[in-house]
Parts: sequence; structure tokens; C-alpha cells
Amino acid sequence: MTQPFTPGDFLVFQLESGFGLMRLLAIEGDDSHQVFHVAVYEDLFPDVEAAENIIKDAQSLIFRDAHLALTSRAFERTPAAMLGNAPLTEAELAGLRQWQSSPTPQVFDRSLLLLLGMR
Repeated sequence: MTQPFTPGDFLVFQLESGFGLMRLLAIEGDDSHQVFHVAVYEDLFPDVEAAENIIKDAQSLIFRDAHLALTSRAFERTPAAMLGNAPLTEAELAGLRQWQSSPTPQVFDRSLLLLLGMR
């Protein structure tokens, strides 16, 4: 991976019609078997600057998916750039906590764009 990411990062990714925004909730496992936990916001943005501006008031954002667990391969297949970092709240971590307590937690090995039905 070319850029190290840390929990709390706001990441922007490109779609055909604009840009999406996700939040890195956690990274588990060792280098060869990492799982990236992300939440995806429902808002789409016309450019990176608009996404950058909205994270200053992240309380106004609503999750489309409060939690998705991705293999490192799936995470790397979604080109993303870090826009900023802020401490995570318990409300933002609720989807991750629910996944952790699930008897059958699911980890996806498909890119985020495929999971969202974008490609």
C-alpha cells in the first residue's frame, strides 16, 4: 500500500459522476491478513474540495453503510486519498461494534465500488 492509513481517516474515492467519502474505523490483523473496517457516507461530491469542506462539519454527514469489513486486497482495489483525520465517536463505531459481536461476521473481498453497486 502506497499510503499508510489510520483509524479516523476521512478518505475520498472517485466515482464516474463525482466523489464519495468514507471513514476508516479500524484496521485489524497482520500485514498479510489485514481487515479494513470502513463506513461509507451517502453524500456524493462534485470535487475533492467539496468533500474536504464537508469533513469540517462531519456531524452533518449520514452513513450509507455504517460498517463494511474489507480484506486488504479489496481495500487496495478502491483507490482512495486521505483528506483528514479526526477522533472517532462511539456513534461512528456502532456498526463496527455490532459486527464484532456478530456470530457470523462477514468480510468482503470485493472492492468498495463493487459492494456499493457502482461498477
